Amino acid sequence: MTSRRTQRSHEIMHRSRQLFPGGVNSPVRAFGGVGGEPFVVERGKGARIWDADGNEYLDYVLSWGPLVLGHAPRPVLEAVDRVMQQGTSFGIPTGLEVQLAERVIERMPHLEMLRFVSSGTEATMSAVRVARAKTGRDFILKFDGCYHGHADSFLVRAGSGVATLGLPNSPGVPAMLAALTLTAPFNDLEATRAIARAQAPTLAAIIVEPVCGNCGYIPPEPGFLEGLRELADETGAVLIFDEVMTGFRIAYGGAVEAFGVTPDLTTFGKVIGGGLPVAAYGGRAEIMKQVAPVGSVYQAGTLSGNPLAMAAGIATLDALTPSVHRGIVQQTERLVAGLSAIAAQRGVPFTAGHTGSMWGFFFLGRNPRNYGEAKAADVALFRRFFHAALDRGVYLAPSQFEAAFMSSAHGAHEVNETLDRLDQALAAALA
Repeated sequence: MTSRRTQRSHEIMHRSRQLFPGGVNSPVRAFGGVGGEPFVVERGKGARIWDADGNEYLDYVLSWGPLVLGHAPRPVLEAVDRVMQQGTSFGIPTGLEVQLAERVIERMPHLEMLRFVSSGTEATMSAVRVARAKTGRDFILKFDGCYHGHADSFLVRAGSGVATLGLPNSPGVPAMLAALTLTAPFNDLEATRAIARAQAPTLAAIIVEPVCGNCGYIPPEPGFLEGLRELADETGAVLIFDEVMTGFRIAYGGAVEAFGVTPDLTTFGKVIGGGLPVAAYGGRAEIMKQVAPVGSVYQAGTLSGNPLAMAAGIATLDALTPSVHRGIVQQTERLVAGLSAIAAQRGVPFTAGHTGSMWGFFFLGRNPRNYGEAKAADVALFRRFFHAALDRGVYLAPSQFEAAFMSSAHGAHEVNETLDRLDQALAAALA
């Protein structure tokens, strides 16, 4: 496909812009990082989605990560349908909450206790609140370009849509509150130590994406996460791994399995919802027992533990066996290697990599260590490449500063088809 029908999507987006800011309900969907107008999706199946005009795309966004089994997987659909017949929400405990929690803890045994919520922002916001209560301190330390949701404390040098749209620290966040958030460059342990030690008496938490995904795919250098663990122990701060994006993707058991570093608290979501809104935070029991009703740290949500989301999560984790996970990783490796070879053949400065089934690339001649270095990438070339890929039926994240994902539905055939189309797309972008 070298041209796309867009009339129906254009009509819907025209109506949408009268109803929603920018015509969207989440900023990156607006294509602000690549220009042009977003298409309107109508349905998905396996590795593919179709828009309102009938155009077909191989999808590497996968709802920004949760669809590890691809679109509309039968086990998830059947589980949700079965539970839905019994009711959609109760606001009271169900056995499904216990079943999903047991599956999560089986894969992440460092989680002695957890609490389900409905979004990644809820999870990270709650984890920081618990850390502040645990330590009796106010300051948190995060990393440039890491995005932990849109709670006030996190919109300081944040990634995701903030990076994509080039926004400053968000208006609406009180300066006094923003001042409680310290920032350091990712992968710069020396700078991090200096900041944390200077603020040690008042530092409540260090929060980090184990693998950056919201300023583009950037893995941790050897020793960086280990250094954060040591620094948290030294200062008495709570170490929080934000695995909303990486959990059950970078390894079967997440970052602890992938890197051998254990945080005090973990936040996660995406995959455990199987495409439905669900997230969680958890960690050592002594910390989690501060949460109401056992402790005095208040956090609540009517839809927390929603039965439809719990059923989808159970079905997803049951289907995501170690062998299935390995198969997804193998295809991710093939895709990244193939894309790197295409760029090399065409003489384009390019770097790509993956951790598990999370992957990404930059039009840059070296591997960026952090967001500051990633900003040197050729964004103009990425924009041309993105649209050329879209015209040829490959949907990549509409920003140079977002990670990409694979699913079990992306087999050898889909990878080969993708590489052929992206080779054509790069040629067109360079023309």
